[in-house]
Amino acid sequence: MDLDDTPDEASFRAEVRGWLAAHKPHDLTELSSVAAIRDLPDVAPALEWSAKLAEAGYAGITWPAEHGGRGAPLSYQAIFLEEAAAMDAPVHLGGIGLNMIGPTIIEYGTPEQKQHLAHILDGSEIWCQGFSEPGAGSDLAGVRTRATLDGDHYVINGQKVWSSFAHIAQWCMLLVRSEAGSERHRGLTMILVDLDLPGVEIRPIRELTGDAVFNEVFYNDVRVPVSHVLGAVGDGWNVAMTTLGHERATLGFSLVGSLEALLRRAVALVAEVGVSDPLLLDRLAAEVVEVEALKLTNRRFLATLEDGAVPGAEGSAIKLRWSLANQRLTSLIFDMLGPAAVAAPEEWRYQRFRSRANTIEAGTNEVLRGILAERVLGLPRSR
Repeated sequence: MDLDDTPDEASFRAEVRGWLAAHKPHDLTELSSVAAIRDLPDVAPALEWSAKLAEAGYAGITWPAEHGGRGAPLSYQAIFLEEAAAMDAPVHLGGIGLNMIGPTIIEYGTPEQKQHLAHILDGSEIWCQGFSEPGAGSDLAGVRTRATLDGDHYVINGQKVWSSFAHIAQWCMLLVRSEAGSERHRGLTMILVDLDLPGVEIRPIRELTGDAVFNEVFYNDVRVPVSHVLGAVGDGWNVAMTTLGHERATLGFSLVGSLEALLRRAVALVAEVGVSDPLLLDRLAAEVVEVEALKLTNRRFLATLEDGAVPGAEGSAIKLRWSLANQRLTSLIFDMLGPAAVAAPEEWRYQRFRSRANTIEAGTNEVLRGILAERVLGLPRSR
C-alpha cells in the first residue's frame, strides 16, 4: 500500500494549503479545532466563512457535482481536513450536515428533500442529529422517542440528548420509533424535523468548560408531515448506519490532524520552558509514536474505503485511541509547565477541560471497546 500522495493529490494539497494561508480568518478560534469546537458568541462570521468555503469548492468535496460538490474521492476530503487542522483553520459551521446528514439525504432523499443540500453546503441551514436519548446513551437501538401516524402527519413525543449545535440549528435528522411495540433495530424511522415547529423545546447543556454546545431537545406533540420521512418507514436503522458510516469515513482525519497540531505545540514547549525531566520526555515521545500510528491507521482505513469496502471497526479504533491520546497530551502539557500552568494560555486550559468529554462523545469508549471485541477479536456479545 502506497501511503504517499499521488501527483494529483499532492497538487490538491498544495492548492488547499495556499488557499487557507491566503483566506483563513484569525477571529474564529472557536471553530479552529474539530476536537474542541466552542460555543459561538456570534454565528454570523462563522456562517460567512462557511459560505466562503462552499464558494471555493472546499465544502462537500466528495459530494456528486450534480449536488454542488466536486465529486472527488475520499482522499481529497482527508487532505483538506489534514491541512485545515495543521493550519488551525476554522471548520465549516455546518459540519454535521455537511459530512453526515447531507450524504444521507443524497442517498435516501426525495427530490424535495434534496433541495436542502445547497443550503447545507453554504451553511445557510445548520443541522443537528437526534440520535442519543436519556437511558440509552450510545445504544442507538434503545430509541424510545415515538412517532404516531395521524393522517398525513407523524406526531412525535420524546427526548433527545447531546445534540450538538441544536441551539443554533434549523433542522434535525431525528430517529424515532414509528411501530408500537417494536424493539431494538426494528420499527425505527428517520424523519427530518423543522426545529421551529410548535412543541420543540431546546435546552443547552452547560459543560465543564463553561460552553454549551450540546443540548437536550424535547418533542411534545410535534406534528411533522409524512413527506419528511427520510428513506422508507421502518428502515430508520439502515438510514442511521449510513449516516454513521459517513461520519467514520473522515472523522479520524480531523481528529488526528488536530491532535498532531497540539503535539507540535507540546514539542515546542520543551525548548520554551526548558523541560529536562526524562519521564516527561518519555511520555512526550510515546505520544509522537501514537500520533504516527494513528496517521498510518487513517491511511490504511482510507485505502480500504477507496477499494469499495464498507466502513469497519477501524473508525472505532481510531476514535478510541485518539480520545485517550488527547486526554494524555493535554495532561502532559500541564505537567511540563509545572507551576507556570497557573498562567497557561486560556486555549490550553480549555483543551484540558474539553478533553474530558472525548471518551464519552461520538460513542463512549466502553461501547467502542465492545465493537472492537466483537468485530475484531471475535469475542461473544456482552448482552
